[in-house]
Amino acid sequence: MIPLQSGSNGNCIYVEAGGVALLFDGGLSTSLVRARLATFGIQLEAINAMFVSHEHGDHVRHAGAVARSGGFPLYITARTYRVAQRRYDLSTKVDVQHFQAGHCVRIGPVTINSLPTPHDAVDGVVYTVDDGCHRLGICTDFGHVYSELRDLVAQVDGLYLESNYDQERLIHGPYPAALKARISGPRGHISNADAAGLVAAAASDRLQWVCLAHLSAHNNTPTLALETHRQILGQTLPLSVAKRHSATRPLCLEADLFQAASRQTKQDDPLRKFWQHGEQLGSTDSLRQPIRQRKQASEGGFRF
Repeated sequence: MIPLQSGSNGNCIYVEAGGVALLFDGGLSTSLVRARLATFGIQLEAINAMFVSHEHGDHVRHAGAVARSGGFPLYITARTYRVAQRRYDLSTKVDVQHFQAGHCVRIGPVTINSLPTPHDAVDGVVYTVDDGCHRLGICTDFGHVYSELRDLVAQVDGLYLESNYDQERLIHGPYPAALKARISGPRGHISNADAAGLVAAAASDRLQWVCLAHLSAHNNTPTLALETHRQILGQTLPLSVAKRHSATRPLCLEADLFQAASRQTKQDDPLRKFWQHGEQLGSTDSLRQPIRQRKQASEGGFRF
């Protein structure tokens, strides 16, 4: 997984699984997506499909143009499409494929499952990507934790998770009261503490890492988000933060989950150094302890 950018200024995530290359959300311009992918030796034409989470501009504004330029289908729910199409050109010379929120799509050996979300969107979803061996969760833009989301988190090996705001910074920040209420409301966004609490309560011993995403530029910082998660989760679970203005280094599940078949043996593959080194995130033996057990071991008897 490579977050190409994350935040209200534009979202797009690249995922490879089972030899299938996918993009999630189209909030970045075609030229920017091409440039960010090229940094890792990936061509836009190698993408098999794009999936859109909801109709807000930072997730869908450029989806049609990116899909059209790359020549791949755009997967979006019919309700989201109807609203987004009125604002942005999604359909001209684009293969638009509709799916129902809560249902799955299969592309080759990979299953993309969707789950409806409580957000101020007409038909928003979060996703899991499953290649039959591992499962990645892509979960942003939801206003509160709900039982189905807990079930999703319990079944993933890697998690891209919204951690939008720090409660104190939001309360005392410059936003008008109505906007503060919208962000913190049940159909808004999720705080650092609530995101960490979700992982603490729901994650199983299979979870290898969490990438914190969609951080507010005004009501959060990477340091604050990481500190809050560390206070609740302890020091053992690998955490990272998706960048707001650039691509984040690749995150892999046991090195080979997101390795495209076309690049498996190339010695000059730009991603190879990341698979072999920094982002494998250490031995999986220590990572497969339950979250509560990790916290207890690192903090001494902490209980949830």
